[in-house]
Amino acid sequence: MTDEILSPAERYAAARRRAAEQATALGTFRELYDFALDPFQIEACQAMEAGKGVLVAAPTGSGKTIVGEFAVHLALRAGRKCFYTTPIKALSNQKYADLVKRYGPGKVGLLTGDNSVNADAPVVVMTTEVLRNMLYAGSQALSGLGYVVMDEVHYLSDRFRGAVWEEVIIHLPESVTLVSLSATVSNAEEFGDWLDTVRGDTEVIVSEHRPVPLWQHVLAGRRMYDLFEEKSAAPDAAVRPGKLDVNPDLLRLARTQNTLGYNPRDRRRRGYEADRERERRQRNRIWTPGRPEVIERLDAEGLLPAITFIFSRAGCEAAVQQCLHAGLRLNDDEARAKVRAIAEERTAAIADEDLHVLGYFEWLEGLERGIAAHHAGMLPTFKEVVEELFVRGLVKAVFATETLALGINMPARSVVLEKLVKWNGETHADITPGEYTQLTGRAGRRGIDVEGHAVVLWQRGLDPVALAGLAGTRTYPLRSSFRPSYNMAVNLVGQFGRHRSRELLETSFAQFQADRSVVGITRQVQRNEEGLAGYREGMTCHLGDFEEYGRLRRELKDRESALSRQGAAQHRAAAADALEKLKPGDIIHVPAGKFAGLALVLDPGIPAGRSPGRPHQRYLAEDGPRPLVLTAERQVKRLAPMDFPVPVEALERMRIPRGFNPRSPQSRRDLASAMRSKAGTAGIHAPGRRRKQRSAAADDAELARLRTEIRAHPCHGCDEREDHARWAERYWRLQRDTQALQRRIEGRTNTIARTFDRICGLLTELGYLDGDTVTEHGRRLARLYGELDLLASECLREGVWNGLGPAELAACASALVYESRSADDMLAPKLPGGNARHALGEMVRIWGRLDALEDEHRIKQSEGVGQREPDLGFAWAAHRWASGHGLDAVLRDADMPAGDFVRWTKQLIDVLGQIAEAAPQDSPVRANARKAVDKLLRGVVAYSSLG
Repeated sequence: MTDEILSPAERYAAARRRAAEQATALGTFRELYDFALDPFQIEACQAMEAGKGVLVAAPTGSGKTIVGEFAVHLALRAGRKCFYTTPIKALSNQKYADLVKRYGPGKVGLLTGDNSVNADAPVVVMTTEVLRNMLYAGSQALSGLGYVVMDEVHYLSDRFRGAVWEEVIIHLPESVTLVSLSATVSNAEEFGDWLDTVRGDTEVIVSEHRPVPLWQHVLAGRRMYDLFEEKSAAPDAAVRPGKLDVNPDLLRLARTQNTLGYNPRDRRRRGYEADRERERRQRNRIWTPGRPEVIERLDAEGLLPAITFIFSRAGCEAAVQQCLHAGLRLNDDEARAKVRAIAEERTAAIADEDLHVLGYFEWLEGLERGIAAHHAGMLPTFKEVVEELFVRGLVKAVFATETLALGINMPARSVVLEKLVKWNGETHADITPGEYTQLTGRAGRRGIDVEGHAVVLWQRGLDPVALAGLAGTRTYPLRSSFRPSYNMAVNLVGQFGRHRSRELLETSFAQFQADRSVVGITRQVQRNEEGLAGYREGMTCHLGDFEEYGRLRRELKDRESALSRQGAAQHRAAAADALEKLKPGDIIHVPAGKFAGLALVLDPGIPAGRSPGRPHQRYLAEDGPRPLVLTAERQVKRLAPMDFPVPVEALERMRIPRGFNPRSPQSRRDLASAMRSKAGTAGIHAPGRRRKQRSAAADDAELARLRTEIRAHPCHGCDEREDHARWAERYWRLQRDTQALQRRIEGRTNTIARTFDRICGLLTELGYLDGDTVTEHGRRLARLYGELDLLASECLREGVWNGLGPAELAACASALVYESRSADDMLAPKLPGGNARHALGEMVRIWGRLDALEDEHRIKQSEGVGQREPDLGFAWAAHRWASGHGLDAVLRDADMPAGDFVRWTKQLIDVLGQIAEAAPQDSPVRANARKAVDKLLRGVVAYSSLG
């Protein structure tokens, strides 16, 4: 209804409402945008203006950051500070640029560890680790802090860095309002309940609405199939795929390919040529299109720009080269000129000799054609140029690893997934629904596209139903990865003492989730206890205590089983020991199996490097010798340990002719005949030569005692004994299950506090803590952050680095941060010589001592606690770079992409800065660490902002 058709009274009331709204912070905030806010954004902003904290869980690209920007607006309006935290430095840089555009450089600062811009500004963008460190240090910058925005808060699930988010949430002053922005998670209410517990009144706002509808497709051959049936695939249903049916054409396609060419009878019946023709026609319909073909198809359909996710850096680079070799051009001459101008401007600081090393000209050719790769191995400057050109529409096809999906503002019209399997660092695993949602969430640019498109390329074995399940699971659970660390322990004890620190850790989301899971287990224990009472009544006997009688019967059964297992193990060991003694030419009688009977040993089947008579315990436990034999039926077979349930011994020996050919029927026939003649009557009577072994149970005193007690027990004479026994067996099984549940409860209750106690125990033994007092060594540890914080502190304490120069110190400190991408990378790394090599050896020795101490204190690396082994794989590269060698030589020696080199060097610079701060005032390490930073901060490292 417009003002023209309202009555004067209605117009007056509407004007008053507008005036009242404009007087609120939300009213003035809305005027900053040229589009209307979505309902979930308005709800969150209203909650914040009412003084509440908020948790906003919404899909990628839905505009969650609007809520974070409102926190900035509220802080500036109230004359307070706002910290805007992000998980990665690239996202911090991006958010900093956005806020500077709106509020000007005077009001906005940036802190990312390697960058510090206007740090005293009322609005500071920072990585979450920076804020954590500020909290532990009691930084003055926290004074006047009113709001903290935690963007991508679902990162607290991250196995390696997630604990930082919980530390910040727990330790922020109560006066600070927390604004948490998350991807859509299935347990947002649970996370919100925890925030409400530790932070006070927190509103949970969940939105599953995508502003730009997402359509799901499968590209097979020349046809693009919709994943879901057309009749139900309305745009609003794209966010509720669970209600949709899988496209029947796609199901038929899957069935067709999975049965192609695999029926030999069908081949014979139809004829070979006809079958080949049929397969050829089918393959024309079902094939995985090449990368250039996919881009051309998307271009023809108007679905560019597109991001193709390839879970391999080498695959991303190869995809660009394939497109270039195919002659693909997505830019006209005007766009090419703009691309070149931007790329040259952004890379002007890079030396010409380094440009050749970095593959600049090949990279630029791809950019000019509108094609690029994006992955962590690229130089950060190159990645930033790709991001800028993509947003400007000057790069239309990007081949990226999944790291692109981590918050960087780089949306596309389409997202392509080549495969639904990726390497997770240990094995090839299916991508999770959460990963699928995160990746495909990039499709559809708000305000530009009316719809987004997710395209999965057809692969043999693709299951459309499973794919629909991935697309249909729009959320995933948020699981805490919080674990106490050594640095955390000394910082907490220093601030709060051990008792209060323990209480604080008990408020973690990890413990909150563990305690909630205990509730369900406790209910099951209660139900079990009710069942136990019923079973106890059923086994009641008027002659005596049937529970005691049942216990004796159970002990008897357990003892018999144990003796049986022991006897079987002894038989297997005796049989394996006998097999170990066999030699080529022994004639034996195989006691069991398909090839039982007379046989000649051709090869005893003992692995190389093992001596007969000295079996390797693990080898025998898993398998055993597998002799190769010639049977009496002239077959050459490799036998298994199961063919020898009893020990076997040589009946006779004979020489195997040097010219014996096991593949020749004549050779086998001749040798088998000679074997039978040699064995003679011994082979005939061999089966009867087995030695009868007396059972261990026959002489067992414990078995005799139990049988005597059972016969003497009053319940043994009960007429209903076996009925009672059945109830007793049920009682025992349920009791066993109940005890297992109770152990699970004990294992989950106070788990975080128990780990903290163990860490404090180890730190006390090493002299870092003395009760509630943090010692001088502990104060040094408090300034060292990272996975190997305790190792770094011990190296400073023992003076391991005192005699090192800057380059040597850089080499040693690199072992504290670097982690090889695969186990193969850790094999025999090249190391600098002299003092550096000796110091690296000392670091490994100290780590070994700490590892043993952690075992004593039951601190397990497998649970995310403890010190991993230092990785020496970057020491040579760090030493060479700090010594002034050129980029070409360093990268060639390190066999490492430029992006990885820059990233590890930046992290090394960060840890050297910590070492300089933590080292004693009179230690040469302090000065040399700072010199090492200066020597490392040059060339590509100096002019690359970390991505």
